[in-house]
Amino acid sequence: MPTTLWQRKIKGCALEVVQGDITTEPVDAIVNAANEQLQHGGGVAGAILRAGGVIIQTESDAWVAAHGRVPTGSAAITGAGKLAARHVIHAVGPVWGTGDEVKKLAAAVRSALELAEQKKLVSISLPAISSGIYGFPKELCAKTFFDTIENWLDERPKRSLAEIRLCNLDQPTATVFEREARRRFG
Repeated sequence: MPTTLWQRKIKGCALEVVQGDITTEPVDAIVNAANEQLQHGGGVAGAILRAGGVIIQTESDAWVAAHGRVPTGSAAITGAGKLAARHVIHAVGPVWGTGDEVKKLAAAVRSALELAEQKKLVSISLPAISSGIYGFPKELCAKTFFDTIENWLDERPKRSLAEIRLCNLDQPTATVFEREARRRFG
Protein backbone atom coordinates (compact mmCIF):
# COMPACT_ATOMS: atom_id res chain seq x y z
CA MET A 1 0.00 0.00 0.00
CA PRO A 2 1.59 3.31 -1.05
CA THR A 3 2.00 6.11 1.47
CA THR A 4 0.97 9.55 0.26
CA LEU A 5 3.65 12.04 1.33
CA TRP A 6 2.24 15.13 -0.39
CA GLN A 7 -0.70 16.02 -2.61
CA ARG A 8 -2.20 19.14 -4.17
CA LYS A 9 -4.45 20.12 -7.02
CA ILE A 10 -2.12 21.97 -9.43
CA LYS A 11 -3.55 23.61 -12.55
CA GLY A 12 -6.57 21.32 -12.44
CA CYS A 13 -4.52 18.15 -11.99
CA ALA A 14 -4.14 16.05 -8.84
CA LEU A 15 -0.38 15.88 -8.27
CA GLU A 16 0.88 13.44 -5.63
CA VAL A 17 4.19 12.26 -4.21
CA VAL A 18 3.97 8.72 -2.87
CA GLN A 19 6.32 6.17 -1.41
CA GLY A 20 5.51 2.66 -2.54
CA ASP A 21 5.79 -0.04 -5.14
CA ILE A 22 5.02 1.36 -8.60
CA THR A 23 3.90 -2.08 -9.78
CA THR A 24 0.85 -1.84 -7.49
CA GLU A 25 -0.12 1.73 -8.36
CA PRO A 26 -3.89 2.12 -9.02
CA VAL A 27 -3.49 4.12 -12.26
CA ASP A 28 -4.11 3.74 -16.00
CA ALA A 29 -0.37 3.67 -16.77
CA ILE A 30 2.85 3.26 -14.85
CA VAL A 31 6.12 4.55 -16.23
CA ASN A 32 9.16 2.34 -16.51
CA ALA A 33 12.66 3.80 -16.24
CA ALA A 34 13.79 2.02 -19.40
CA ASN A 35 16.89 1.62 -21.53
CA GLU A 36 16.95 2.25 -25.28
CA GLN A 37 16.60 -1.47 -26.14
CA LEU A 38 13.66 -1.98 -23.72
CA GLN A 39 15.51 -4.83 -22.00
CA HIS A 40 13.98 -5.02 -18.54
CA GLY A 41 16.59 -6.56 -16.29
CA GLY A 42 17.11 -4.67 -13.04
CA GLY A 43 15.82 -1.75 -11.00
CA VAL A 44 12.32 -0.46 -11.73
CA ALA A 45 12.27 -2.26 -15.10
CA GLY A 46 13.06 -5.61 -13.51
CA ALA A 47 10.42 -5.12 -10.82
CA ILE A 48 7.80 -4.29 -13.46
CA LEU A 49 8.72 -7.38 -15.47
CA ARG A 50 8.61 -9.67 -12.41
CA ALA A 51 5.22 -8.32 -11.32
CA GLY A 52 3.63 -7.97 -14.76
CA GLY A 53 4.99 -11.09 -16.42
CA VAL A 54 7.10 -11.94 -19.44
CA ILE A 55 4.43 -10.56 -21.79
CA ILE A 56 5.81 -7.07 -21.05
CA GLN A 57 9.25 -8.08 -22.35
CA THR A 58 7.65 -9.85 -25.34
CA GLU A 59 5.68 -6.71 -26.26
CA SER A 60 8.77 -4.55 -25.69
CA ASP A 61 10.84 -6.76 -28.01
CA ALA A 62 8.11 -6.52 -30.65
CA TRP A 63 8.03 -2.73 -30.28
CA VAL A 64 11.80 -2.46 -30.80
CA ALA A 65 11.65 -4.89 -33.76
CA ALA A 66 8.97 -2.73 -35.40
CA HIS A 67 10.29 0.75 -34.54
CA GLY A 68 13.95 0.42 -33.55
CA ARG A 69 15.50 1.46 -30.28
CA VAL A 70 13.80 4.07 -28.10
CA PRO A 71 16.13 7.10 -28.10
CA THR A 72 17.06 8.76 -24.82
CA GLY A 73 14.43 11.39 -24.04
CA SER A 74 11.58 9.51 -25.69
CA ALA A 75 9.12 6.79 -24.69
CA ALA A 76 7.22 3.75 -25.95
CA ILE A 77 4.04 2.11 -24.67
CA THR A 78 3.07 -1.54 -24.16
CA GLY A 79 0.44 -3.45 -22.30
CA ALA A 80 0.91 -4.07 -18.58
CA GLY A 81 0.53 -7.84 -18.37
CA LYS A 82 -0.71 -8.86 -14.92
CA LEU A 83 -0.29 -5.40 -13.37
CA ALA A 84 -3.25 -3.37 -12.08
CA ALA A 85 -2.38 -0.64 -14.61
CA ARG A 86 -3.49 -1.11 -18.23
CA HIS A 87 -0.29 0.25 -19.80
CA VAL A 88 3.43 0.55 -19.19
CA ILE A 89 5.06 3.63 -20.68
CA HIS A 90 8.77 2.97 -21.12
CA ALA A 91 10.59 6.32 -20.79
CA VAL A 92 14.33 6.43 -21.50
CA GLY A 93 16.20 8.90 -19.34
CA PRO A 94 19.83 9.92 -19.61
CA VAL A 95 22.91 8.45 -18.00
CA TRP A 96 24.55 11.14 -15.85
CA GLY A 97 27.71 12.43 -17.52
CA THR A 98 26.57 12.02 -21.14
CA GLY A 99 25.73 15.72 -21.66
CA ASP A 100 22.47 17.69 -21.75
CA GLU A 101 21.10 15.44 -19.00
CA VAL A 102 18.47 17.90 -17.71
CA LYS A 103 17.14 18.48 -21.23
CA LYS A 104 17.06 14.73 -21.92
CA LEU A 105 15.29 13.92 -18.63
CA ALA A 106 12.71 16.65 -19.24
CA ALA A 107 12.12 15.19 -22.72
CA ALA A 108 11.62 11.69 -21.25
CA VAL A 109 9.07 12.94 -18.70
CA ARG A 110 7.28 14.99 -21.36
CA SER A 111 7.24 11.98 -23.73
CA ALA A 112 5.60 9.83 -21.04
CA LEU A 113 2.94 12.48 -20.36
CA GLU A 114 2.30 12.92 -24.10
CA LEU A 115 1.85 9.17 -24.65
CA ALA A 116 -0.64 9.05 -21.77
CA GLU A 117 -2.51 11.98 -23.28
CA GLN A 118 -2.53 10.42 -26.76
CA LYS A 119 -4.17 7.32 -25.26
CA LYS A 120 -6.66 9.54 -23.37
CA LEU A 121 -5.53 8.14 -20.03
CA VAL A 122 -6.72 9.73 -16.79
CA SER A 123 -3.95 8.71 -14.38
CA ILE A 124 -0.23 7.99 -14.50
CA SER A 125 2.50 7.12 -12.01
CA LEU A 126 6.18 7.92 -12.65
CA PRO A 127 9.34 6.86 -10.81
CA ALA A 128 12.44 9.06 -10.51
CA ILE A 129 13.75 8.19 -13.97
CA SER A 130 17.58 8.16 -14.25
CA SER A 131 18.16 8.72 -10.51
CA GLY A 132 19.16 5.12 -9.77
CA ILE A 133 21.94 3.32 -11.61
CA TYR A 134 22.03 6.08 -14.26
CA GLY A 135 23.37 8.41 -11.53
CA PHE A 136 21.21 11.51 -12.07
CA PRO A 137 21.37 13.57 -8.82
CA LYS A 138 18.08 13.08 -6.97
CA GLU A 139 17.53 16.78 -6.09
CA LEU A 140 18.06 17.86 -9.70
CA CYS A 141 15.88 14.98 -10.86
CA ALA A 142 12.98 16.13 -8.65
CA LYS A 143 13.38 19.75 -9.79
CA THR A 144 13.43 18.67 -13.44
CA PHE A 145 10.31 16.53 -12.98
CA PHE A 146 8.32 19.34 -11.37
CA ASP A 147 9.53 21.95 -13.90
CA THR A 148 8.51 19.66 -16.76
CA ILE A 149 5.14 18.71 -15.27
CA GLU A 150 4.27 22.35 -14.52
CA ASN A 151 5.18 23.45 -18.04
CA TRP A 152 3.27 20.55 -19.57
CA LEU A 153 0.16 21.37 -17.52
CA ASP A 154 0.40 25.03 -18.60
CA GLU A 155 0.54 23.98 -22.26
CA ARG A 156 -2.41 21.59 -21.92
CA PRO A 157 -5.24 23.32 -20.05
CA LYS A 158 -7.67 20.81 -21.63
CA ARG A 159 -6.47 17.27 -21.14
CA SER A 160 -7.61 13.78 -20.19
CA LEU A 161 -4.79 13.33 -17.66
CA ALA A 162 -6.25 14.32 -14.28
CA GLU A 163 -3.85 12.58 -11.86
CA ILE A 164 -0.04 12.46 -11.90
CA ARG A 165 1.65 10.43 -9.18
CA LEU A 166 5.39 10.45 -8.50
CA CYS A 167 6.07 7.08 -6.92
CA ASN A 168 9.35 5.84 -5.50
CA LEU A 169 10.01 2.74 -3.44
CA ASP A 170 13.00 3.99 -1.48
CA GLN A 171 12.58 6.52 1.33
CA PRO A 172 15.51 8.81 0.34
CA THR A 173 14.18 9.38 -3.19
CA ALA A 174 10.57 9.76 -2.08
CA THR A 175 11.69 12.29 0.54
CA VAL A 176 13.62 14.35 -2.03
CA PHE A 177 10.49 14.54 -4.22
CA GLU A 178 8.32 15.43 -1.21
CA ARG A 179 10.76 18.18 -0.19
CA GLU A 180 10.79 19.66 -3.71
CA ALA A 181 6.97 19.57 -3.89
CA ARG A 182 6.66 21.36 -0.53
CA ARG A 183 9.33 23.93 -1.47
CA ARG A 184 7.56 24.68 -4.72
CA PHE A 185 3.87 24.44 -3.83
CA GLY A 186 3.71 24.56 -0.01
